[in-house]
Amino acid sequence: MNKIKTRLAEKKDAEYIALLARITFTETFGHLFRDRQDLLNYFDSTFSVEKIEKSISKSNNIYWISFIDRLPVGYAKLKLNSKSEFIESENICQLQKIYVLKDFLSMKIGLELQNLLLEKAKELEFEKIWLSALNSNERALNFYKKNGFEKIGNHDFQIGKENFDFMAMEKEL
Repeated sequence: MNKIKTRLAEKKDAEYIALLARITFTETFGHLFRDRQDLLNYFDSTFSVEKIEKSISKSNNIYWISFIDRLPVGYAKLKLNSKSEFIESENICQLQKIYVLKDFLSMKIGLELQNLLLEKAKELEFEKIWLSALNSNERALNFYKKNGFEKIGNHDFQIGKENFDFMAMEKEL
């Protein structure tokens, strides 16, 4: 039987999270890059161990990490006091990342990570939480819609030569 354990991440988990980030990002978005070097450059600037260590150390970020039989399989990031151009309220936070290795998606680890993140946001008395999901990522959009998130706008994001269309979504807490 697979034993799932999810806990708050610490600075010492940065290596696991950096590796998970690279693998899960490639699994989800890798096929959208015409130039592999753009993807590798993004990894170096966004998912380096040093960058993740700094991010975990910031007081406005909270990370969780999930393990199955002691192997890291997913992580989530909540960014506190994170404004959105689509929301007027000041008392909001951002569900910035939930990533789970493809082979473990069916085990509901993403849902567990999301629930922990939402519980923490409520505990900290935020009014709303928002996120951005790639418009072509039907699995993610359906997951968030099923869990009470609603569309509030669209925005673009560029990585290297690629331009991506994202949907911004929010949920009342």
